[in-house]
Amino acid sequence: MSEDVTLTNLDQPLFEGATKRDLVEYLDAMHPQLLPVLRDRPLTVVRILRGQGPFMQKNLPKYTPEWVASVKLWADSSQREVRYALCNDHRTLLWFANQRAVEYHTALIPLSGHQTHLIMDIDPPEGGDFSVAVAGARLVREALRQCGLDGAVKTSGAKGLHIFVPIEPAPIEDVAAATRAVGARAERLDPEVATTAFLLEDRHGKVFLDSTRAAGNTVIAAYSPRLRPGLPVSFPAGWDNLDGITPADFTVRNVPALLDGKDPWAEQMPEPQRLPADLVAEGHTIPIARVAAMHEGKRRARARRT
Repeated sequence: MSEDVTLTNLDQPLFEGATKRDLVEYLDAMHPQLLPVLRDRPLTVVRILRGQGPFMQKNLPKYTPEWVASVKLWADSSQREVRYALCNDHRTLLWFANQRAVEYHTALIPLSGHQTHLIMDIDPPEGGDFSVAVAGARLVREALRQCGLDGAVKTSGAKGLHIFVPIEPAPIEDVAAATRAVGARAERLDPEVATTAFLLEDRHGKVFLDSTRAAGNTVIAAYSPRLRPGLPVSFPAGWDNLDGITPADFTVRNVPALLDGKDPWAEQMPEPQRLPADLVAEGHTIPIARVAAMHEGKRRARARRT
């Protein structure tokens, strides 16, 4: 561990049977795999303080050490400038661990200014088995394959899956459009299994193919713990292993030994690929899901009132 970070109260309970020591030792052991996916990406963390519930932190607190790298960005949601952390080294990661930061959500766009991956979030229905998420992920993989793209898959650490497709630099609007088109093509492959319906009431028990991970959004980093019982980890299981696992199989207690110093997320990630023009063009004809859902929700509310 880094001698520059004072670690305190390691035996205090953290969450659901896990201690702060469990978190610190995991992040210390996994820093070679974690830092490459965190580096130069504005960071949002989920912390849980003793005696309090979890909360999401974007803006760095005033007591942050001066050696923690940061970047100031304008946040449209709060209409103010936010000072985001950049977790670029082992010392910073341990400092966050000592702050009881459990989850690490990275910006899709690093400091380079280009979104580096097309990302699909596969979310099974409430009460749905993980196998439903696997079925949805395989539809997305087939839709990608049909347009010449390939990606890596990981558990979200919660109940679903994330598919990352590394891409060559492209306008942000085109990346968002291509993501919508991939979701639509996957849904058409088996509309009885999967849906891109953003409103929960329209999903009818199907797996949700969330194609909204673009531009200013964030995503849970590979190898990040999640604030769930047992502290599961977002884990790159690989396409060939999905049938025999559940997200709860990978936790802060067993992942370092399972990997034994390897980095399957880096190993499984294809080289950056160019977005097909027809995929982008199709996506630009598909309404932005959040905007369409907002207008539809307002329309339904008016209809109920009248």
